[in-house]
Amino acid sequence: MAQTTAAGTGDRLNKTLRGGLAALGAGALLALAACGGGGDNAAEGEEASSASSQTVTVATATTQDLARTVTASGTVNAWEEVPVGAEAGGLTATAVYVDEGDYVLQGQALVQLNDDLLRAQLAQQEAAVSSAEANAERESAELGRARELRERGFLAQASLDLAISEQRAADAQLASARAALSETRTRLNQSTIRAPVAGLVISRSVTRGQIVSAGTELFRIVRDGRLELDARVPETELGLIQAGQTATVSSDGVGSATGRVRIVTPEVDAETRLGIARIALSSNSGLQPGMFARAEIDVGAQPAVAVPTPAVLYRENRPGVFVLGTENRVTFQPVEILSRTDDFTSVEGVAENARVVVEGAGFLGEGDRVSVAAPARSAAPTAAPATE
Repeated sequence: MAQTTAAGTGDRLNKTLRGGLAALGAGALLALAACGGGGDNAAEGEEASSASSQTVTVATATTQDLARTVTASGTVNAWEEVPVGAEAGGLTATAVYVDEGDYVLQGQALVQLNDDLLRAQLAQQEAAVSSAEANAERESAELGRARELRERGFLAQASLDLAISEQRAADAQLASARAALSETRTRLNQSTIRAPVAGLVISRSVTRGQIVSAGTELFRIVRDGRLELDARVPETELGLIQAGQTATVSSDGVGSATGRVRIVTPEVDAETRLGIARIALSSNSGLQPGMFARAEIDVGAQPAVAVPTPAVLYRENRPGVFVLGTENRVTFQPVEILSRTDDFTSVEGVAENARVVVEGAGFLGEGDRVSVAAPARSAAPTAAPATE
């Protein structure tokens, strides 16, 4: 009985082991089949990926005469800044008539200095002139009588010579008194400080009660209120700018104003490689001296390489285009935008006759292979585009 039980147990163990081995074999076969099938699918995926490409349209970059603007920035300055000082020194300012921001006319009174002493001196000089005039008249009359007596033989020549000398001395005294009177009048006029030119007062450094020294600067006036922008222009674009060209000048918080190039300085800074274009601003520009401003100068139509505007896109904040190369692979080419319209953009950095991607450019990456949907078309505009 014990032997029969042991034999039964052994048979069950053998069956269990055989079943387990069979299951392991089947699993191994399934795993191998699965591995083989995955390799085929990956190869098929690679084939499909290499066979597929982005469909795009391309255009040919050509040289065209397009409207162009030169962008520059700089500081707003006075066209002519006139300092106003005192010619008479040692006098006290008794009245100040204008302040910063006032517009004054030529000859308008700005400051009145204490002139009491000068007026007293003027009265004294006027009296001295009157006395000298009376003395000169008396000596002139004496000379006339002396000559008459000399002609009749009643007067010696020495007496006549003395009369002539005294008459000349009287005339000299009169001239001296008149010169002193003129000097005093001039100093009295200088006690009222007047505007040498018409313009805008931008600074005042005098107060009532101040003792003013000769030569001390009291005001600064922008002649005629005219301002201009000293725009700094790269030397590579300086040759495009000429006097008389129009410009749009803008500053943060002020808005934009019109201007016109007054002069282009003949010197370029050796360190910065920048030249200066002085742009005269309109009278109602709203800009003030010392402000930072930007200018867009219309330099007219200039020859440049033009591409369709949709072809230009930005990568890492840099403008560029995708250029079609060999094997229909594209390369991103950074460019510098010279001018832009809705249809065409003039750029630097792309060679003439280069084929650039237009439609579909935004979905491409460096080195992607593309399919061209249509033959390359010329980038030449059918009509002169309007300037932005």
